[in-house]
Amino acid sequence: MPAINTNTAANAAVRYLNINAAQESSSLSKLSSGSRITSASDDAAGLAISTRISSDVTTLQQAATNASQATAILQTADGGASNISDILARMKSLASESASGTVTDSSRAYIQSEFSQLNAQIDSIATGTRYSGQSLLDGSSVFSSGVSVLVGSDGSDTIDIQLTSLTASSLAVSTLDVSTQSGATSALDAIDTAIDTVSAARASIGAQESRFNFSSDSISTQTQNLQAANSAIEDVDIASEQSKLSSAEVKTQAAVSALAAANQMPQYLLQLLN
Repeated sequence: MPAINTNTAANAAVRYLNINAAQESSSLSKLSSGSRITSASDDAAGLAISTRISSDVTTLQQAATNASQATAILQTADGGASNISDILARMKSLASESASGTVTDSSRAYIQSEFSQLNAQIDSIATGTRYSGQSLLDGSSVFSSGVSVLVGSDGSDTIDIQLTSLTASSLAVSTLDVSTQSGATSALDAIDTAIDTVSAARASIGAQESRFNFSSDSISTQTQNLQAANSAIEDVDIASEQSKLSSAEVKTQAAVSALAAANQMPQYLLQLLN
């Protein structure tokens, strides 16, 4: 029924204009942000899942840093242990020399002097092998009792680092005396035991380092897969959204034209009164 009090056609045109304009704004927002979910109303469940995945990815990225730091600690400790092993080899050589009957007591005194200096150097290396201000090989840091390193997105995903004390005292070489032939002979067995201890410590360090290396590879794979999964949920399909935008733009223009025409209808009806 033609009427001039209520312009039903204009109201309908305005309603569709608002719907089309909102769709156009939504598409522009998604295209400009690159995200399919710009507000919770776009996909509430997808937003919750995406937020959890993003949190896991952030945690895994920190876990990768943790594993890298742990590897650096172990490499530093292994470097110090290697030097101590070299010193023990030299000490064994000196003990063997002193144990020989061809060496005089005065020569053994000189050998003992170097032997004592090497003992002191073992302690110096054990104390001086540090990471972030903490000595790694003298038993004074938390690493001697063991620390847990987070290498996953869950608090239970940890790997322990534990380092053996390699001071001259803990290796039982601090009291050795090679100034006599009998003392030198006894020292040989003690040094062999110390060398075995250092070798075992280095083997343990290597095993822990290997585990962290594999853990780093696993973290990298998990991060990549989670990022791909999050992309499928959160990232906008550019081609599809551009098509929606083009459609919304056409419908918005059509609604504007329809609204202009609807606003003219009362004017046409007034002509019937002339």
